[in-house]
Order: sequence, then C-alpha cells, then structure tokens
Amino acid sequence: MTEPVMVRILGVGMGPQHVTPEVAAALRGVDYVLAADKGGDGDDDGLLRLRREILAAHPGPDGPVEIITVPDPPRNRETGLTATGYEGAVADWHQARAQRYAQVLRERGGTAAFLVWGDPSLYDSTIRVMERVRDLGVALDFEVLPGISAPQLLAARHRIVLHEVGRPVHITTGRRLQEAVAAGLDNIVAMLNPPPERLDLTGLDDWTLWWGANLGAAGERLVAGRLGEVRDAVVQARAAAKAEAGWVMDLFLVRKN
Repeated sequence: MTEPVMVRILGVGMGPQHVTPEVAAALRGVDYVLAADKGGDGDDDGLLRLRREILAAHPGPDGPVEIITVPDPPRNRETGLTATGYEGAVADWHQARAQRYAQVLRERGGTAAFLVWGDPSLYDSTIRVMERVRDLGVALDFEVLPGISAPQLLAARHRIVLHEVGRPVHITTGRRLQEAVAAGLDNIVAMLNPPPERLDLTGLDDWTLWWGANLGAAGERLVAGRLGEVRDAVVQARAAAKAEAGWVMDLFLVRKN
C-alpha cells in the first residue's frame, strides 16, 4: 500500500523574522517545499525570492530545504466581473493549481510543505487547494501551523487595537468594502485590495484610516489619518512600496468616527 503524502501548510508571516519555532521545527522535517512561481523569463518573482530567504534562515539538517517551483496558472482578472464571475474565476484557478500540485506530489511523495504568507486561516487558498488535490485521487494528509497575520502586523505597526472596547471588527476584501459599509458595519479591515484607482472609498472621507503595505518586508509603508486627507499619500506610498520591493501587498482598517 502506498504511503500517503504528508503536506505541512505553514504560516510564515512576511519573512524569516516571523517564522515561529513551531514552524521552523516543522520545516526541518520536510523533504521539499512547493511554491507557485509567478515570475517570467525564468526569473523568480519577488515573493518566491522571499521564500528562499525563509528557507535559508531556517535550514534543515542538511542545509536549506529544496524548493520545487510550479508555474502558476493564469487567472481571469477582468475588472468587470460580477461576484459570481469572480468566484467562478477563482474556483477555476484553484482547480488548475490543484492539478499542477497533484502531479508533483504523486511523483515525489514524501513530506512536502507550503509556505503561506501571514496565516493560512485568512484569505489564503492553500487548504482548499489541498482538498482539491485529494479529490483528484492523491493519497494525502495535511497539517496546518499558524503564522502572524497581516491584520496583526497592521495593528502592531500603528500601535492600535483593531476594535473599540467590546465592539466587533469586520474583515473583508477591498472589492466588498462598500457592501460592508452598506450593511452598517463601521470598523472594517480590508485585505486583497485592488490598486487605489479601482478601490471604491465613496462616503468614507470622514472615517479614520490605518493603512500599511508590505508589512515586515521590503517596501514597508504606513499611512494613517482622516481618509479624505491621506488618500493621495496612500497612492504615493503604495507606488513606492512596489517600486522598492517589486511587488506590493496592502491592507487597511477604516473606522467611522
């Protein structure tokens, strides 16, 4: 009977300094790391380079763990997609990823790991993709270890609490921000944000904004203040973060005063 492949889904925050001792110990026990390569012309993308830095900083007994790159399948990123169209595009993308990962896992077996930015529980698809890999017939088991999430870093960098005393915080995506506002929510963390020109901030000029990009990594930028007054500063800071690092991930908290 073939032994099932073991996959470790490891939250790594935003770099080597955020890797917990638990995750570092798990890395020492894997045979290889699987990673999507979103670069072109044979060059690593910026986040793949950062993964290599994590492996170099936390080597196994024989040195840094081998990283197996898998070209990332394209995703439909049309700006005019409906909610249903967007969800369908993401589902197709996840299925294409699962098929590529399944091929590698079948061929190599052993114990593999995925290094997940932030924490695997929050706006990450790795768990869902592994479930799809299993549905494709790969004998697979997986475990999940937590990491430092982007909202945690945002709160720490701005020295704030994500919610008022006894109040909730709502976490959503940039494309669904106005949906949350319309529902009466007034303390919102938005992640997976589109570029500023495609982010709808209508009616929020008097809200307070705490914004950050590339937190804990190259290109880190922070902006805070009345949203209507700092909107241009966010645009400039986001562009600067991308120019410095070659990539950008940003998020923000907005709160009604």
